[in-house]
Amino acid sequence: MTHLLFLLVRLQATLVAARGRRDERGDVPGWVLVTLMTVGLVGAITAIAQPQLTRMLSNALAKVQ
Repeated sequence: MTHLLFLLVRLQATLVAARGRRDERGDVPGWVLVTLMTVGLVGAITAIAQPQLTRMLSNALAKVQ
């Protein structure tokens, strides 16, 4: 009887874990949106701050040499 109970508990745990994995895979559009928004933000920040970032890098490299 104990062996049967153990198998039932293990089966339930396996089924619950499998259901959780399927839920994560279904969120691909959300991850694509997050990736595209990140690319857009990095592009916008780079376009706005590129001259200052270039100056900062040049100054840092000049101090090292």
